Amino acid sequence: MDELVEKITNTHFVVSALTAIAVIATIITLAMPLLSDDSLAKRMKSVSSERERIRQRERALAKSQQQVKGLRHESKTYMKNIVEKFSLSTWLNTEDAKMKLASAGFRGPQAEIAFLFFRLVTPIGFFLAALLWVVVFSDPETGMLFKAGAVIAATYLGIKAPEVFISNTIANRQQSMQRAFPDALDLMLICVESGMSIEHAFRKVGQEIGVQSLPLAEEFALATAELSYLPDRRTAYINLAARTGLDGVKQISTVLIQAEKYGTPLGQALRITAQESRDNRLMEAEKKAAALPPKLTVPMIIFFLPVLMVVVLAPAAIQVMQTTG
Repeated sequence: MDELVEKITNTHFVVSALTAIAVIATIITLAMPLLSDDSLAKRMKSVSSERERIRQRERALAKSQQQVKGLRHESKTYMKNIVEKFSLSTWLNTEDAKMKLASAGFRGPQAEIAFLFFRLVTPIGFFLAALLWVVVFSDPETGMLFKAGAVIAATYLGIKAPEVFISNTIANRQQSMQRAFPDALDLMLICVESGMSIEHAFRKVGQEIGVQSLPLAEEFALATAELSYLPDRRTAYINLAARTGLDGVKQISTVLIQAEKYGTPLGQALRITAQESRDNRLMEAEKKAAALPPKLTVPMIIFFLPVLMVVVLAPAAIQVMQTTG
């Protein structure tokens, strides 16, 4: 014990220990950034390469059809062969399929081919699964009408399954973008008022907003790429509004188009739009909060009131039973 006290009170020992602690802390501080895995940076790097891929696609259009075929993904050739063999694009494709796929984050001709392929395969798979259940696993005493209805319902579900998947994906992306869009407008306003061009502002905001919403960062990166290579900048703003499907993005696209056409001050328009976007987000939150009490009424009646009645009436029931007993 005396040796321990002597060590602690020794000035040289205390200075050496503090120096060692400081050196270890410095090494850990310098090594932590090197050891951390920045998945956001990797994702944003892949998104930023979209501009170069678009340029390559435009240059590929000037080449022969054989050369263009060589640029396709060979890993899903069987899907393309089936789609072309059965002409699925003529009787399974819809007018807004490309836009829905783009809104869901699936871009390029390969995404459309995969969508048509699954629209053909999914009903067949559901039909075979329902037929197997009816023949092998169902009760033999079950009526044929019920079995036929189950097979038809499974087939119809298989037809609608790809569309439901795309719709759910679009809804999830729009929800993510809707939450982060007011903050993105504030960042864009700061960039524009600091003297940045609109392309640079889109690129900078896309890099920063990826922490809150990767879909919105991807859309801003694509808008930056389209502003760089499209001859008409108005088309890039319209495409951004169409891909996102958000009212706020449509409004800001209209503001940017009017600023390009009439030369109106962009900073003031962005400021007003950003304030309206924040107000709309607050109104949505208040609407959800106001709808919460009616939603809680039925669960409270089912789960809370029976327990309350038991707690209130149980002592009286016990006393009555004891008295009569």
